[in-house]
Amino acid sequence: MNQRRRVVGVGVAVLVVLVLAVTWVLHVRTVTHWFEIHTGISSDSGQYGTFWSGFGSDLAELGILGALATAAYHLVKKWNCHEPGCWRIGNHPAAGGQFNLCYRHHPDFMGTRPTHEVIARMHREEKERQAAIGARLTEVRDHIAAEHGRSAPVPQPPAGTGDAPVAPDPSG
Repeated sequence: MNQRRRVVGVGVAVLVVLVLAVTWVLHVRTVTHWFEIHTGISSDSGQYGTFWSGFGSDLAELGILGALATAAYHLVKKWNCHEPGCWRIGNHPAAGGQFNLCYRHHPDFMGTRPTHEVIARMHREEKERQAAIGARLTEVRDHIAAEHGRSAPVPQPPAGTGDAPVAPDPSG
């Protein structure tokens, strides 16, 4: 299918170029005069005298437009589905957040939009995974506290502070 689209696209491009070339040949004086006027190369002040006042002044604007087009492309590339050839927005992380996929390509959705049941199941699985990680961290913390001869486990910082746990001062 892609090969056919490419052939059709190349054929259309060649046809457009041929039509423009034939039009130019049939109306050479008119087209050439129009081109000279709009690019600023025909002037009273000499050859290319008004180029920078005409077409040449637009070169910087074309550079700005090119930069904006490049930025838009990279923004789309960052947020679209990482499945090759898919232009949908990829707002479902997969593989631990390495890929952003649309609902059609995400393995948990199997090509259908996520239903309430799927969302609830995935939420439950994530909470279970986080609880298992928390339990394992508590187990390791208690093991380290026992190795160092502490009777009490290392105290936890208040929720949301982001501070590291502080061990009790043995000197009192």
